[in-house]
Amino acid sequence: QVQLVESGGGLVQAGGSLRLSCAASGRAFSSLSMGWFRQAPGKEREFVAAIIWSLRSTYYADSVKGRFTISRDNAKNTVYLQMNSLKPEDTAVYYCAGDQTLTVVPRTQEKEYDYWGQGTQVTVAS
Repeated sequence: QVQLVESGGGLVQAGGSLRLSCAASGRAFSSLSMGWFRQAPGKEREFVAAIIWSLRSTYYADSVKGRFTISRDNAKNTVYLQMNSLKPEDTAVYYCAGDQTLTVVPRTQEKEYDYWGQGTQVTVAS
């Protein structure tokens, strides 16, 4: 089993930045591919970004490409989401997720992930 705990959310003005963190425990973190998803009020949860276990590939939703960066520190068992140039439409609960299948391509679908955190709220004020 893997436990994932997100942190770093909060309230920020449009154009500002936040860095989300997701700390993992319970399993070799380096073998997990990780992703970030978000869910805005009244909407379905959507893919944001992914990084595979071997660090070779990252992938982003078009809506965040060029503004968000996913990274990981295997020594700290942590994955990050650096969010710059935030927009009000980025307001959502952000979730990190872990996939244990040693994939060679980034996962973008919820059903492909085995473990989920509880989420952290990001609110971008206009």
